[in-house]
Amino acid sequence: MDKLTAVLIGAGARGGAYARYALDYPHELDVVAVAEADPVRRDKFAQDHNIPQERCYESWELLLKEPRMADIAIICTQDRMHHGPTMQALKQKYHVLLEKPMSPSPEECLEMERMAAEQGRLLTICHVLRYTPFWSTIKKVIQEGRIGEIVSIQLNENVGYWHIAHSFVRGNWNNSDKSSPMILQKSCHDMDVLSWLMDRPCVRVSSFGSLKYFHEGNAPERSSARCLTCAVEPHCAYSAPRFYLSNEFRGWARHFTPDLTRDNIVKGLQETDYGRCVFRSDNNVVDHQVVNLEFEGGATAMFSMCGFTFEQERRIQIMGTQGELRGEEDKITLYDFLTHQKTTIEIPVQTSGHGGGDSGIVRSFMNQVRDYSGGEGLTSASVSVRSHMIAFAAEESRLNGGQVIELSDFMEKWQPANADSAQ
Repeated sequence: MDKLTAVLIGAGARGGAYARYALDYPHELDVVAVAEADPVRRDKFAQDHNIPQERCYESWELLLKEPRMADIAIICTQDRMHHGPTMQALKQKYHVLLEKPMSPSPEECLEMERMAAEQGRLLTICHVLRYTPFWSTIKKVIQEGRIGEIVSIQLNENVGYWHIAHSFVRGNWNNSDKSSPMILQKSCHDMDVLSWLMDRPCVRVSSFGSLKYFHEGNAPERSSARCLTCAVEPHCAYSAPRFYLSNEFRGWARHFTPDLTRDNIVKGLQETDYGRCVFRSDNNVVDHQVVNLEFEGGATAMFSMCGFTFEQERRIQIMGTQGELRGEEDKITLYDFLTHQKTTIEIPVQTSGHGGGDSGIVRSFMNQVRDYSGGEGLTSASVSVRSHMIAFAAEESRLNGGQVIELSDFMEKWQPANADSAQ
């Protein structure tokens, strides 16, 4: 098996998760350079991966000024910083593994798809659910015809009360003007997996949702801007000290301090957004949203994302003409309408993040790079653009009072400008 090399652009949590593959399988992958604006993160990543100082860069622009130095570019910058490094890396003939979402701009998504095709390079989007044993087993059951033809799917994404407060109220993805709408940033996974399981085009979409709770109108009396100085903090379920100083959630403090001592965490709560009141932050993304989808042939799907759940999990129910499938956590249950037989499939606990998807997508991508002779991967840009467009359409529907969006019309309105620019 040929050993491959990679450069990493963006050494945050997601970049570190994918690059972890090189530490676990050093005979398969070596990360030879890193671009990261945060000097502490950059130095720690370089130390972990034995990257010399001359291969450590403050920005993607500096790294990509150099001649191509690896087979792969792993790009995990913030959402609105995906387009520039991806386009340049493809021009330099890197195969690119890009964190989702591709971009909050439909035009940029389409441009990246075209660039990959023009350069003859792989552009794979990190829709990691497809690479997990849980979701790939569900796909296999459907393909085997064990529940007949799909009539309807219900998919719930239970974000978790603590996770929505951490990432989408206080964290990097709390404001769509700086990152992406919630349906794209968090739930493009779900639009992707619904499209994959249905295996037919989505034809129309409608959506409802809002920022119902996490705003100043719901701030308790006597509450203050920061949890550490708040009179009502001991009675607040979203208390930052309760989160980050507890054994259960302490690890999440790595997003604002690399050294998880009590003093460092308290300092972070005093100085960073992670110590702000959840009712007095600059967040604007929804805290709950539903999407209705109709697919070619008449099958339907209902997706619900909600931040007000105890568990962080996805639950799915697929209703077919011959049976029903229910899936949650590590268990898939099948019900046969003819025999009334109930079959349970237990999925072993996975060691890598996202139910094994983080390592699964890197392994799959590397195999595609080794054998590349054209063609598309499981979550290539050409595939992911379609599910991104569903998310864009859902957000347009939500902002217009739940208006039904015809996908063909929605996608066509982006095509003329793109076609002109390609000439």
